[in-house]
Amino acid sequence: MMDTKSQTRRRTLFPLILIISLLINLSLAVWLAWPMFNNGQPLFPLPGNLQTSQPTTPPTSSATPVPLATKAILMPSPQRILPTMEGLQQQGVIVLSMKDGNFSHLFVFHPQYLSLTRLTNSPWDDITPALSPDGSKVAFSSRSNGYWDIFILDLASNALTRLTDTPEYDASPSWSPDGQWLVFESYVDDNLEILIKSTVDLSQPAIRLTENPGADYSPVWSPQGREIAFVSTRNGDEEIWLARLDQVNERFINLSHSPQSQENCPRWSLDGNLLGWVSNLPGSRTIMTYDRRLADQPPHTVSTGDQLAWSPDGSSVLAVLEYPNQTALTAYQLSSGAQLFPQVVLPAPVLGIDWKADRLPESLTRFAFPAGATDPIPQLWNAALSANPLPPGGRFGIVPLPDINAPYAYLHDEVDESFNALRAQVALEAGWDALGSLENAYLPLTTAPSPEMVENWLYTGRAFAINPLPLQAKWMVLVKEEFSGLTYWRVYLRARYQDGSQGAPLNRQPWNLNARYSGDPVSYDLGGRYDPIPAGYWVDLTEIARRYGWERLPALVNWRTYYAGARFNQFVMPAGLDWYRAMAEVYPPEALITPTLRPTYTPTVTETPEFFGLFTATPTPPPTETPTRRPTWTPLP
Repeated sequence: MMDTKSQTRRRTLFPLILIISLLINLSLAVWLAWPMFNNGQPLFPLPGNLQTSQPTTPPTSSATPVPLATKAILMPSPQRILPTMEGLQQQGVIVLSMKDGNFSHLFVFHPQYLSLTRLTNSPWDDITPALSPDGSKVAFSSRSNGYWDIFILDLASNALTRLTDTPEYDASPSWSPDGQWLVFESYVDDNLEILIKSTVDLSQPAIRLTENPGADYSPVWSPQGREIAFVSTRNGDEEIWLARLDQVNERFINLSHSPQSQENCPRWSLDGNLLGWVSNLPGSRTIMTYDRRLADQPPHTVSTGDQLAWSPDGSSVLAVLEYPNQTALTAYQLSSGAQLFPQVVLPAPVLGIDWKADRLPESLTRFAFPAGATDPIPQLWNAALSANPLPPGGRFGIVPLPDINAPYAYLHDEVDESFNALRAQVALEAGWDALGSLENAYLPLTTAPSPEMVENWLYTGRAFAINPLPLQAKWMVLVKEEFSGLTYWRVYLRARYQDGSQGAPLNRQPWNLNARYSGDPVSYDLGGRYDPIPAGYWVDLTEIARRYGWERLPALVNWRTYYAGARFNQFVMPAGLDWYRAMAEVYPPEALITPTLRPTYTPTVTETPEFFGLFTATPTPPPTETPTRRPTWTPLP
């Protein structure tokens, strides 16, 4: 009887134990896979939904990118969200400024553990962030009051401190090792100079470090505290200089000594032994590192990049990669130059970047992120078809542009809204209607093409050419940029109001196309020359056009000898189309048939020679075959 009861009890307990075991395993599985059930939200208390998407592929300069207004943020997806906090504490957090619609905002980011998340989201610009040595604060330049000033944001307490209050442009701050001082660039006496200001006693006036006719900008304080590296054009070229604060007579020395290239963006490693910068050689932008312990050795080449920031452990560098119409982010191992993660395509240009660990990840857990911290980059226009009736065959119409002075003031029906919005934004930022008068917009197919531009995008209605006259009037300047052997131009417009409320000072030397006519043989061969950085405040037309999906075109190979071949004034919205498909959206197939010339052979009369006469042919008898005797072989007996 007892054996029967025991057997019954065991039969009852076995299913119960099995069910409990299954529940424990299921709970463990749900806990480990919680990011999938929680829509990718990290387990540490960061506000907002920090979602990620699939890994990206490296961009290429030859491919036609998707319009930026519709491009999503791409980044590698983390395998598990559980070690997110640990990963951020070990690898640090990237803080960057990026164009966000028509404003620039601060973002935090990590390619594996943290998606792009806004630190600021106000209707003004915030640029050039710099993290404090312990990572708890970020200094940056903001236009919250209509002028560029330096602010300090405490990430742990959410306190915002205003460091400067002047109408002049103040930007690119860098911390002293003890966190009690900031060095920054300021537009003083119509020139960029370097100033130092206390972060403890705000009543102290700023100390002027440089006073030179050349532009001095992009300062960065060394971890040892006695030196500041910066970019200067005091010898005629953009080179890296060093200010030794404990010296008086020989305070400034040239570190790069490379007149054949242009240097910018100096950054110290965490221990202060290495100084990195970007060297702009013809056709390439290269990150270089200089080891101050090996002063007799040339700088070491790391890899391609346009901006850089050191990793918290100093073993790698973060690099911003600028393509003609796209921006990406990657990192290189310092020893080998190998990429640490695939290139991450960003939706807009980067206006300053930094990378720290220490107290930064912990401070973010208490930071009050603004509303819409993880929203996508806003789209600035909406396409609408206005042609009525629509052309047959699924084609699009060419619609007029209101109040535009151009030979043919028309554009493709899908892009006219973007152009009108772009025109209004340029007028707002520059203070004058730079796109109200165009050299060209749409060109009818009956217009003869230029000899060097048979595939002219103006035929498609998806391109326009700005008026080049402001270039002659010094209200427009061009900065030459080279990508993979092709020359591109960045167009800057002079701001109408030069009081600091519009635009920003230039920190790059412009290219003078007209210098080829100066009689200088070198300028003639090069198609121009570099000019000194002009005074005043300027607006980046190329960057504004990019926000609205308009891309620049490369110069033709003969631009050095053919002025129109520079194509600095043309902007195109391909929207993923090549020229032939863009033409097919407007014209029927029969209109695009190119006739092929076939030569006609005409009989030519041949003149009869004087000695020509009649000749009688003499018959020649055919040869007679003669039989050949063949010997007979007789075998031997």
